[in-house]
Amino acid sequence: MAASLYVKINEIDNVGIALHDIAAGTDVGGGVIAQSDIPQAHKIALADIPKGGNVVRYGVVLGYAKQDTPAGTWINETSLDLPTPPPLDEMEWGTNIVTDLPTPPVTTWEGYAPIEPGGYGGTRNYLGIQTTVQCAAGVVNKAVERIKRDILPKYPNVDGVVAVSHAYGCGVAINATDAYIPKRIIRNIAKHPNFGGEFMLVGLGCEKFSPEMFCEDRPEDNNPDNVIILQDCHGFEDMMDKICAMAETKLKRLNERRRVTLPLSDLLIGAQCGGSDAFSGVASNPSIGYCVDLLVAGGGTAMFSEVTEVRDGVYLLAHRCVDEPTEKKLAAEMRWYDEYLDRGGADRSANPTPGNKKGGLSNIVEKAMGSIAKSGRSPIVEVLSPGERPTKHGLIYAATPASDLCCGPCQLASGMGAELFTTGRGTPYSLAAAPVLKVCSRSEVAAQWPDLIDVNAGPVSSGERTIEEVGTELFLLLLDVVSGRKKSHAEEHGLANDLCVFNPAPIT
Repeated sequence: MAASLYVKINEIDNVGIALHDIAAGTDVGGGVIAQSDIPQAHKIALADIPKGGNVVRYGVVLGYAKQDTPAGTWINETSLDLPTPPPLDEMEWGTNIVTDLPTPPVTTWEGYAPIEPGGYGGTRNYLGIQTTVQCAAGVVNKAVERIKRDILPKYPNVDGVVAVSHAYGCGVAINATDAYIPKRIIRNIAKHPNFGGEFMLVGLGCEKFSPEMFCEDRPEDNNPDNVIILQDCHGFEDMMDKICAMAETKLKRLNERRRVTLPLSDLLIGAQCGGSDAFSGVASNPSIGYCVDLLVAGGGTAMFSEVTEVRDGVYLLAHRCVDEPTEKKLAAEMRWYDEYLDRGGADRSANPTPGNKKGGLSNIVEKAMGSIAKSGRSPIVEVLSPGERPTKHGLIYAATPASDLCCGPCQLASGMGAELFTTGRGTPYSLAAAPVLKVCSRSEVAAQWPDLIDVNAGPVSSGERTIEEVGTELFLLLLDVVSGRKKSHAEEHGLANDLCVFNPAPIT
């Protein structure tokens, strides 16, 4: 009976997660009577918890009860005091290195061969038109419309044209201490495997992030074959003509690209969550984790991110780091973000959204423990700063903000070919430069959004399906999508969020 009313993750947990709304007075099993109505996905105390006592889920302390909490009580965001974040000094590493990963059913995919030695394959064949500054975005957007309408049909092997516009470039402290972060992200997005090595840049002419600075790491790219300055053009139509002419030259070359059979070692994917609820850590995140383990076991590479959503479980990640330098960089990225939040007068507790709380997540500790589940069990072989490119194959922690809108561009900059995105509440978030697959934690969301959700992990919570079954389904769908045999729902609809580049430096 109890199993049909709530989910309990760890045997030492003293709370359960309501599978559906529980009415006051309901016997949930074990002599526990609901003391009030308890909404779906929210916690019910399974034992008496004294004031100041530990509230335990996932086998870890989420926080301390603010008052005496009898069994059957509804526990929510008002019920807990937040614990101190785990210390970053002297974390143990390498104590949980798992080698018995599941065997992937498929070990190849159809993609575009890596452009750079040691790089990753492309999952799409796009012309990416970069901008130096938001001032150029309106012109580039109109040019992309014209290119898609008048030129792209002549090049059937090209999947599309992407305007890589952002809010950076001017009105910023371009040489501030942290300005290297947005500059690195933008530069690395321009090198994305899906852009086929073709570089095209549109600038205004008076911005701080000049073409010279944009191409600082590859100065040979800053030439008239690649760069158009709008202030050098003679009006709008001249801008359109120059952009379209340059685009056509590059489209001709991109049209020669063909998909080939590649090993999983040429595939890099990202994992992220947004609109999370208390079931995300039960169903959708562990399913992505299993998919990640299949990919890594086959030689592939996966990134997971979101600093504030791993901070409270960082010691668990340290246990999975393969060596001390990896653990030290993990600690350094956490420390940098702690200090960044402190400078802004905030801390990790600012993370949970109203929707997270409505979905049963009481605080950031609970959210973090569920978020980490999407990393599976694989060893962590590398840690990246925001927007860095990976140098190793396997599971990678890529430090980024937890904001969906900033995390995705950071993972794009690192070169991901597709993103696995888990949601409990639902979100239409997507990216233009790489496909995004949505995995939901509740069957209600899949039923409400059947043409936006790609995989429903909801049956995991109710015991109708296993994490392994859903994770394998997702893995096979992922390979179909990155191989171009299928599209994600968001891709079919042409959904794409604006590109929000993480900029911790001052704006002038």
